[in-house]
Amino acid sequence: MEKCAVVVPSWNGLDELKNSIPSLLSLTGKPKIIVVENGSVDGSADYLAKTHPEVDVVQLLSNRGFAGGVNAGIEHAREQGFTFVALFNNDAVADPDWLTLLHGYIVKHPDVGIATGSFLGHDGKTIDSTGDMYTIWGLPYPRGRGDSVASLPEEPEMIFAATGGASLFRMKMLDQIGLFDEDFFAYYEDVDLGFRAQLAGWKVALVPDARAYHEQGTTSSKIKGFTTYQTLKNLPFLAIKNVPIGLLWMVLPRLCIADMLFTLRALSRGHIGPVLKAYAMRFWLTPKMLAKRHRIQRTRKLTTPEVEMLIDHELPPNARMLRKFLGARSQS
Repeated sequence: MEKCAVVVPSWNGLDELKNSIPSLLSLTGKPKIIVVENGSVDGSADYLAKTHPEVDVVQLLSNRGFAGGVNAGIEHAREQGFTFVALFNNDAVADPDWLTLLHGYIVKHPDVGIATGSFLGHDGKTIDSTGDMYTIWGLPYPRGRGDSVASLPEEPEMIFAATGGASLFRMKMLDQIGLFDEDFFAYYEDVDLGFRAQLAGWKVALVPDARAYHEQGTTSSKIKGFTTYQTLKNLPFLAIKNVPIGLLWMVLPRLCIADMLFTLRALSRGHIGPVLKAYAMRFWLTPKMLAKRHRIQRTRKLTTPEVEMLIDHELPPNARMLRKFLGARSQS
């Protein structure tokens, strides 16, 4: 197996690392394991130094989010000459052949820049995701979430984007399109990178036999209002950066409706602070995102019709509030 590294971002995840690191050290192919201590203060770094000295630890002084954390790990892997780098959640465990299966597929398909597997619930009975989709509503969603493992495809297939929680990335592709957008901090940064990869002409593959198991939301649940803030802040930026101008007329009006409903729901739950902060950051970051859009669209290789074929034209399966709203509108 060519040189592979596995990057594990961790923020005060000592308990989770006690399960994930032994799992990764048991992987066939024996990749280099890199843990990014993202401003942790729970003794994680000391635990790794004493218990798993073979693991490289990148110590960050502050929490740079998922995007900043994995970028630091990717840069560390790049400096050591790794040609492939996988990302792995600290609250997940992998089958021993998880990485070997992803690597075996990606090296046989030079047009594939990202390969992901079946990310299952911790019990192995239901699907957490088989990658991500992006919809004409400007809303991404995890493919297959909540479905039975019996619904997994038997053969590899092309998808829109890969989860940042358990996927393999070609370093050559990252050199071309750039790393994860640290302005996203967390949430949808993996969809953004997958979108940019597609626009640049790279493909994203699902290898269903490569399995990992995930305890969803263990990090985000530690911070009240975190999901609300990150969702409202980042959703518009996915469209602003990546959607070709010929599709914006279809995406933006729908996204505005969804955004209004998300905002109203967040306010009804008392998340006034996260909502105001998200809108302030939108205002602050939009000029920067428009500059990024210019660079992305100037170099994209896909035509507008080709991009439209990649996008799901239906509502996300988990958009219950939006579906209810549209149903009420149609009856009035």
